[in-house]
Amino acid sequence: MTTTLAFSPCPNDTFLFHALVHGLVPDTPPLGVELCDVETLNERAGRAELDLTKISYGAIPWLLEDYVLLRSGSAMGRGCGPLVVAREPCRLDDVRGPIAIPGERTTAFLLLRLRAPQLGSFRAMRFDRIPRAVAAGEVAAGLIIHESRFTYAQLGLSALADLGEWWESWTGLPIPLGGILARRALGATMVAWWQKAVRSSVEWALLHPDATRAYVKQHSQELTDDVIDAHIKLYVNEFTKDVGDDGIAAVRALLDRAARAGLAPPCGKELFAPP
Repeated sequence: MTTTLAFSPCPNDTFLFHALVHGLVPDTPPLGVELCDVETLNERAGRAELDLTKISYGAIPWLLEDYVLLRSGSAMGRGCGPLVVAREPCRLDDVRGPIAIPGERTTAFLLLRLRAPQLGSFRAMRFDRIPRAVAAGEVAAGLIIHESRFTYAQLGLSALADLGEWWESWTGLPIPLGGILARRALGATMVAWWQKAVRSSVEWALLHPDATRAYVKQHSQELTDDVIDAHIKLYVNEFTKDVGDDGIAAVRALLDRAARAGLAPPCGKELFAPP
């Protein structure tokens, strides 16, 4: 039986999944691999279409009936949060007009709604279109994620808010951006196996970064090597190998605050698979 694995084409994901995709983790069963935009992954997980998938932590409250989080493979850390950018500097609270967002179930959008609940005009679009939409005046501001953090200034845009910095000052915790889900229907034994396999894939990539380069660049053809390296360095870290106690606390804090603000249902199931 083929196991479906889906993740984004961003450098951190292609980097950490390289070993699994290329059969470098021993005893990996047949994989059906798909690469999708992060909000598409959130939507497909909502339909329980995938066995293993990268998702936004902001989407978790709607997915726990069918999925459990793995401790390995997360995009999480400090100094790596989403930014709100615009053509001209101003206060975030003074933005008038639509703000482009990378999806309604993304962690970035959840953070924006927690930070500035008075804002109410949004336009969803694929994450890589947002900076140019802001520069062209199609929207008043944009909520950027992934590699756009490294390239928005090239378009003459200004950062109005760093939502990761705000989150860290509010909670003292790392910013939980995205994690890996496994279908509960796989069974506890296979979920535990995949958790170990994802960690093995992360560790292989960290030991052999040059061997991942061709696969990463295949899916990031518009990015320079410097941007790719900076992206991987920022989003692949100790939390990617294992979220640890601080990482679990960060996810719980995000989801608890979302529930208290009425932005998501409370989570009634255990979030993470056992270590």
